[in-house]
Amino acid sequence: MTYVIALPCVDVKDRACVDECPVDCIYEGDRTLYIHPDECVDCGACEPVCPVEAIYYEDDVPEEWSAFYDVNVDFFKDLGSPGGAAKLGPTGKDHPYVSALPPQSAGE
Repeated sequence: MTYVIALPCVDVKDRACVDECPVDCIYEGDRTLYIHPDECVDCGACEPVCPVEAIYYEDDVPEEWSAFYDVNVDFFKDLGSPGGAAKLGPTGKDHPYVSALPPQSAGE
């Protein structure tokens, strides 16, 4: 089980969740952030600090954003498990689903 970052984060990337995460499992893509499903310890510290309410427990992702579960998991297929987002830094890429989204503005 893991937490998932959904559409409200795209083009926002506030990073409050990154600062709060005790295991450094939130990685930075080009347009959004991603939670590594194997590194996340399900503590939930990230969820309440997200100012755009983009983080959900995987079973609680709203239906309209359900694709973001696979987006978060698939993002790490090529990346693997680097063992910490701070060590890796921004990845400079996104999942193709996110890359194909039109630009988002606050409140969408």
